[in-house]
Amino acid sequence: MRNKHQLEYKHLGLTIAYYRKEHGLSQMQLAELIGISRTHMSRIETADCAVSLDVVFDICSALNVTPSRLFNFRID
Repeated sequence: MRNKHQLEYKHLGLTIAYYRKEHGLSQMQLAELIGISRTHMSRIETADCAVSLDVVFDICSALNVTPSRLFNFRID
């Protein structure tokens, strides 16, 4: 994915992967919890696609984290 916000998507994906692993979930398990494919989950975590707010909110619910925690990164 080429996007002017590529770096932000990369950090978001890494943060999602961090919290997913903290909860002991595989990409497949998290994907099933929120109703998307494992491939889509992988593409979100590797910043290969844009992610909708609906999916972000579903991820937050499944991982019991606030959206602000997922977006708590600094881009210089």
